[in-house]
Amino acid sequence: MDRAQLADFLRTRREALQPEDVGLPRGARRRTRGLRREEVAVLCGMSADYYARIEQRRGPMPSEPMLAALARGLHLTLDERDHLFRMAGHNTPSRRPDTDHVPPGMMRVLDRLQDTPAQVVNSLAETLVQTPLAVALVGDETGFTGMDRSLVHRWFTDPYARRIYPEDDHPMHSRLLTSELRTAYSRQGADSRAGRIVDALLDRSEEFAALWSAHEIGVRREGDRKRIRHPELGVLDLRCQALYDADQAQGLLVFTATPGTESHEKLGLLAAVGDRDPRR
Repeated sequence: MDRAQLADFLRTRREALQPEDVGLPRGARRRTRGLRREEVAVLCGMSADYYARIEQRRGPMPSEPMLAALARGLHLTLDERDHLFRMAGHNTPSRRPDTDHVPPGMMRVLDRLQDTPAQVVNSLAETLVQTPLAVALVGDETGFTGMDRSLVHRWFTDPYARRIYPEDDHPMHSRLLTSELRTAYSRQGADSRAGRIVDALLDRSEEFAALWSAHEIGVRREGDRKRIRHPELGVLDLRCQALYDADQAQGLLVFTATPGTESHEKLGLLAAVGDRDPRR
């Protein structure tokens, strides 16, 4: 671990970001060059004291999850992320198609959607980052580990994964998720994370095995409509619009509703309702 180089690198990247780059208000009396340390800590999901100690060359060796959070919060490119890992004494992560690294351009768009339910997912249906209103709408999907990080795996192994969708929509979601996993499998091969998820589901789910044997590719829902069941607000009829990053096979999903509809009014209440119970 090169404490001096790590500290200097973080400082320069912090000072290069402006509040508006990450969706924060500038404020009339702001004198700080770039972002404040406290702001970076919030963006990265860590304590201000922890981050400050790293910049002051006196912190502990950051873990790989902490470094990934720093790379995301500071909007680092892949090359900058790799440099960050090396300065902290870790091997660089692989640049696989299902990488956890969200590109800076997509993060900038997400930062400007803090008043909208939006989240970034990868090709394995793993949610990488969410806006607060996305957490309020569908729950926190970023805290899962292992194969359960993938919604496809949870969908066929955990009944709670289906709770946010009306039961009538379950068959379509099953077909859609299986089709998306097959696309990832065909691109990444059998000896990949996608392949391991497929093997696990073939052993555990008869429903998945039947759908997998049908070899459906490119399944699409009707339009961009998606119905979501909220425990406090009921069913919301939404539009799920996606912006894809072709190089990393990630998608930015944005949930909206037609103005003037009941679902549009319900979306406006999400902030007041707060985070939804993860088991409801």
